[in-house]
Amino acid sequence: MSEHLLHGKAVTDEQIQQWADEAEAGYDLSKLPAPRRGRPTVGDGPGTVVPVRLDEATIAALTERAKAEGITSRSEAIRAAVRQWTHVA
Repeated sequence: MSEHLLHGKAVTDEQIQQWADEAEAGYDLSKLPAPRRGRPTVGDGPGTVVPVRLDEATIAALTERAKAEGITSRSEAIRAAVRQWTHVA
């Protein structure tokens, strides 16, 4: 048996068979959550990707400052810096 993992935990063949049986029996679509489309907005509307190149020293400083302020995403740290610099709320 090859090992199957879900969120880093082993999944048995019995569990896989149970999921298959459940799927074959069908789902009540009215009970499924509404589909999400795309990424969540990052401000007042859809975002635009703006590629930017940073040197290692700048990335290290960004990471350190973000960590100190409790920001866990590099993208969010960059957005926060740009908003502060441009005075956008």
